[in-house]
Amino acid sequence: MSTPIRQMGDCPPGSILNYIIMSVEYYRKRLIDLRTDVDKEREAKKRDNAHYADLVKRATSTSSKASYRKQKIDHAASHDRRIESLKREIERAKESLARERAAAKRK
Repeated sequence: MSTPIRQMGDCPPGSILNYIIMSVEYYRKRLIDLRTDVDKEREAKKRDNAHYADLVKRATSTSSKASYRKQKIDHAASHDRRIESLKREIERAKESLARERAAAKRK
Protein backbone atom coordinates (compact mmCIF):
# COMPACT_ATOMS: atom_id res chain seq x y z
CA MET A 1 0.00 0.00 0.00
CA SER A 2 1.36 3.43 -0.85
CA THR A 3 1.90 6.03 1.82
CA PRO A 4 0.27 9.45 2.08
CA ILE A 5 1.89 12.12 -0.04
CA ARG A 6 3.05 14.12 2.96
CA GLN A 7 4.61 12.76 6.11
CA MET A 8 3.77 14.16 9.50
CA GLY A 9 7.35 15.45 9.94
CA ASP A 10 6.91 17.57 6.81
CA CYS A 11 4.17 19.65 8.44
CA PRO A 12 5.13 22.89 10.12
CA PRO A 13 4.14 23.13 13.79
CA GLY A 14 0.46 23.90 14.24
CA SER A 15 -0.60 22.38 10.95
CA ILE A 16 -1.25 18.85 12.14
CA LEU A 17 -4.91 19.37 11.30
CA ASN A 18 -3.94 20.15 7.69
CA TYR A 19 -1.95 16.90 7.60
CA ILE A 20 -4.96 14.95 8.89
CA ILE A 21 -7.27 16.57 6.35
CA MET A 22 -4.84 15.68 3.57
CA SER A 23 -4.69 12.10 4.86
CA VAL A 24 -8.49 11.82 4.89
CA GLU A 25 -8.58 13.07 1.30
CA TYR A 26 -5.83 10.63 0.36
CA TYR A 27 -7.74 7.65 1.77
CA ARG A 28 -10.99 8.75 0.12
CA LYS A 29 -9.23 8.90 -3.24
CA ARG A 30 -7.51 5.58 -2.52
CA LEU A 31 -10.88 3.92 -1.88
CA ILE A 32 -12.27 5.25 -5.16
CA ASP A 33 -9.19 4.02 -7.05
CA LEU A 34 -9.34 0.58 -5.44
CA ARG A 35 -13.03 0.16 -6.22
CA THR A 36 -12.31 1.12 -9.82
CA ASP A 37 -9.52 -1.47 -9.91
CA VAL A 38 -11.92 -4.16 -8.65
CA ASP A 39 -14.39 -3.29 -11.41
CA LYS A 40 -11.62 -3.40 -14.04
CA GLU A 41 -10.43 -6.77 -12.76
CA ARG A 42 -13.96 -8.19 -12.91
CA GLU A 43 -14.28 -6.99 -16.50
CA ALA A 44 -10.90 -8.53 -17.36
CA LYS A 45 -12.07 -11.82 -15.85
CA LYS A 46 -15.21 -11.75 -18.00
CA ARG A 47 -13.17 -11.03 -21.14
CA ASP A 48 -10.71 -13.81 -20.37
CA ASN A 49 -13.50 -16.29 -19.66
CA ALA A 50 -15.17 -15.44 -22.95
CA HIS A 51 -11.85 -15.71 -24.79
CA TYR A 52 -11.04 -19.13 -23.36
CA ALA A 53 -14.60 -20.37 -23.89
CA ASP A 54 -14.21 -19.43 -27.54
CA LEU A 55 -10.87 -21.24 -27.73
CA VAL A 56 -12.41 -24.37 -26.21
CA LYS A 57 -15.33 -24.17 -28.62
CA ARG A 58 -13.05 -23.88 -31.67
CA ALA A 59 -10.44 -26.44 -30.57
CA THR A 60 -10.18 -29.48 -32.80
CA SER A 61 -8.45 -31.99 -30.55
CA THR A 62 -9.45 -33.17 -27.09
CA SER A 63 -5.99 -32.44 -25.71
CA SER A 64 -6.12 -28.81 -26.81
CA LYS A 65 -9.64 -28.48 -25.38
CA ALA A 66 -8.41 -29.84 -22.06
CA SER A 67 -5.44 -27.47 -22.14
CA TYR A 68 -7.67 -24.45 -22.84
CA ARG A 69 -10.06 -25.48 -20.06
CA LYS A 70 -7.16 -25.70 -17.63
CA GLN A 71 -5.86 -22.30 -18.74
CA LYS A 72 -9.34 -20.84 -18.32
CA ILE A 73 -9.58 -22.16 -14.77
CA ASP A 74 -6.07 -20.94 -13.91
CA HIS A 75 -6.70 -17.45 -15.28
CA ALA A 76 -10.07 -17.19 -13.52
CA ALA A 77 -8.41 -18.20 -10.25
CA SER A 78 -5.73 -15.57 -10.81
CA HIS A 79 -8.39 -12.90 -11.31
CA ASP A 80 -10.20 -14.09 -8.19
CA ARG A 81 -7.01 -13.80 -6.14
CA ARG A 82 -6.40 -10.29 -7.45
CA ILE A 83 -9.99 -9.26 -6.64
CA GLU A 84 -9.69 -10.65 -3.10
CA SER A 85 -6.39 -8.81 -2.66
CA LEU A 86 -8.00 -5.55 -3.77
CA LYS A 87 -10.90 -6.14 -1.36
CA ARG A 88 -8.41 -6.57 1.50
CA GLU A 89 -6.73 -3.31 0.47
CA ILE A 90 -10.13 -1.60 0.50
CA GLU A 91 -10.74 -2.83 4.05
CA ARG A 92 -7.31 -1.57 5.16
CA ALA A 93 -7.98 1.81 3.55
CA LYS A 94 -11.36 2.02 5.31
CA GLU A 95 -9.70 1.29 8.64
CA SER A 96 -7.03 3.92 8.00
CA LEU A 97 -9.67 6.44 7.01
CA ALA A 98 -11.57 5.75 10.22
CA ARG A 99 -8.36 6.26 12.25
CA GLU A 100 -7.65 9.54 10.48
CA ARG A 101 -11.18 10.77 11.06
CA ALA A 102 -10.93 9.85 14.74
CA ALA A 103 -7.64 11.75 14.95
CA ALA A 104 -9.28 14.77 13.31
CA LYS A 105 -12.03 14.76 15.93
CA ARG A 106 -9.45 14.74 18.74
CA LYS A 107 -7.67 17.81 17.35
